[in-house]
Amino acid sequence: MDIQLKRGLLDICVLASIKTEPSYGYKIVKDLKPYIEISESTLYPILRRLENIKLLTVKSMEHNGRLRKYYQITAAGLERIDQFRNEWVEIVSVYNFIIREDIKNE
Repeated sequence: MDIQLKRGLLDICVLASIKTEPSYGYKIVKDLKPYIEISESTLYPILRRLENIKLLTVKSMEHNGRLRKYYQITAAGLERIDQFRNEWVEIVSVYNFIIREDIKNE
């Protein structure tokens, strides 16, 4: 998959994974695993970038005697998911255009 396309999809997937409740890095990776492959070393730069552009917030909390960072989506992050849903309609339309000859030949 094209790196730029995957990067944009990963951003949305990370936001969607914390849409209903705050989560932490390892759990986000685990939650996304059935849908898209992402490593922790890929995830943390995404989380920092999403925090920098105010699509999520971070809060450190103690867990088993250690600090764990929990990530929570912001209103802007929820808006970004909604924008993606609207963009997806156009992406599907483009995909259908690209494969139209394949469908005709089946």
